[in-house]
Amino acid sequence: MPRRYDPERRQRIIDAAIRVVGAKGIAGLSHRSVAAEADVPLGSTTYHFKTLDELLVAALRQSNEGFAKVMAAGGAFADPDADVAGELARLLGEWFAGERAGLELEYELYLAALRRPALRPVAAEWCQGLTKVLVPRTDPVTARALVALMDGISLQVLLAGGEYDEAYARDVLNRLIPSGT
Repeated sequence: MPRRYDPERRQRIIDAAIRVVGAKGIAGLSHRSVAAEADVPLGSTTYHFKTLDELLVAALRQSNEGFAKVMAAGGAFADPDADVAGELARLLGEWFAGERAGLELEYELYLAALRRPALRPVAAEWCQGLTKVLVPRTDPVTARALVALMDGISLQVLLAGGEYDEAYARDVLNRLIPSGT
């Protein structure tokens, strides 16, 4: 029997892995659960992703793209007159205005790097990508500190189940930005 050409299969497997982690957590992720969710043969998942870590890396990369794209697309960080702290606080607000389950999923995948070393470079890529967007408006150390602070604010909101406070975020982000930047 000839193999069926299915160029979208790898992407469907990644999407299915994200749905499985969203529904069952990382502990519920297996090649079998992803194959069932993607409606593909089990062998397809292991063909495209030899290990679960490879699959998690692909899922984390895909989930990381959202916020970084929003930041890069905004263009405000290239504008020398833009309020960097205000723009970051606004973007975080837009991110929190989205689907809460999606945000929790992104952070679950991000924090999985604590126990899965294969994910650490992908988590670092996310931080480096956001820092790169900010460097034209501030120095590299301040840009990294801004990313770390946004990360901390996000974790506090997600873990404490609270509401995002844009004014607070703008105030504390502004404290990190040197005068005249």
